[in-house]
Amino acid sequence: MAHAENESHVTVLPPDKAKIKKLWTVAAYLGAITAVEFLVAFTMNHGPLKTAIFIGMTIIKAGYIVGEFMHLRYEVKVLFWSILIPLIFIVWMLVAFIYEGIAISLVR
Repeated sequence: MAHAENESHVTVLPPDKAKIKKLWTVAAYLGAITAVEFLVAFTMNHGPLKTAIFIGMTIIKAGYIVGEFMHLRYEVKVLFWSILIPLIFIVWMLVAFIYEGIAISLVR
C-alpha cells in the first residue's frame, strides 16, 4: 500500500489593500451617520422631527449595509429596486398605520 500523507497545503494570500480600504470607508460612513444620530439624540427635543430624522438615518444606514455587505449595489438594478421598493412601501405603510391609530384614539 502506498503511504498517504496528510499534509494540508494552505496558500496564504497577501492582504487585498483595495478591499481593506473599502471596509474602512464603509465603517467611517456608518460611524459618521451614527455620530450624527447621537448628536440629534442628545441635542434635540423629543418630537416628530426627531423621530423622522432617526427613521430616515436608519433607512439610509440599512440601505447602505444591504448595498455593500450583501453586494446588491453591484447587482442588476432590477434586483436592487425589487428589494428597495417593497421596503419603502412597508415603511410608508407602518407610518400610515401609526398615524391612523393615533387619529382613531384621539376621536374616542
